[in-house]
Amino acid sequence: MPHFLCQTCSTQFAEGETPPARCPICEDERQYVPARGQHWTTLEQLRRGHGNTWQALEPDLLAIRSVPAIGIDQRALLVRTPAGNLLWDCIALLDAATETIIRALGGLAGVALSHPHYYSTMVEWGRCFGVPVWVHAADRAHVMRPDPCLRFWEGETQAVLPDVTLHRLGGHFAGGAVAHWRGGAAGRGALLSGDILQVLPDRKHLGFMRSYPCLIPLPPAEVRRMAAHCAALDWDAIYGAFHEREIAAGGKSALARSAERYCAWAERMVEP
Repeated sequence: MPHFLCQTCSTQFAEGETPPARCPICEDERQYVPARGQHWTTLEQLRRGHGNTWQALEPDLLAIRSVPAIGIDQRALLVRTPAGNLLWDCIALLDAATETIIRALGGLAGVALSHPHYYSTMVEWGRCFGVPVWVHAADRAHVMRPDPCLRFWEGETQAVLPDVTLHRLGGHFAGGAVAHWRGGAAGRGALLSGDILQVLPDRKHLGFMRSYPCLIPLPPAEVRRMAAHCAALDWDAIYGAFHEREIAAGGKSALARSAERYCAWAERMVEP
């Protein structure tokens, strides 16, 4: 039986003869059900009409993105380290060409997710390469396809490779996480942020929201807590969830400026 995928968010569901009656990820207040209604597809159907493109963001960091766009149109990031490769966040399309390229680059040592909007076909990736898929336990209820490859981590940090550690920031989701890659940016360190910390189009600032499409903000205290957590880490570059959403240098100072700008306006709006 097929594993149906939601066309809006590209979440893959447990196998079934017919599509699910609803997509809880889209029905959540952080996402949305399109006015035209919920529609479904399968990985096999996507493979017939889509392909993946590759972009080198730095020598050991590759972005993978599907064309035409699928679902939210996020990118996955392939981090290459001496101890193995990590796939950060998932895209729906895992095809033969993508598998061949990744195996030629040394395969995967693991997959790690920032939050449920990018879970997508994470089980397909984990099973294909025979590796653990790291998901924060606080977001377990948002997993639509359970599988033994999933590793539910708890607490505030989780080392997944000697050079890469996951940090729970919360905010967008309770288990929302970023990956701290100590070897990134030529040794200056990098954050892989998904949209837990949203790199903005000017590539000089970041945004913070509970829901981006539904425009639900986060409390200033939450944003300051998230920024303070990241300020304690050693990093300079930050790579976001979407094409051309990265700050190659000065990312830590950009985060501090952006958090203060956000909080100043949010607090001004609630002044008596």
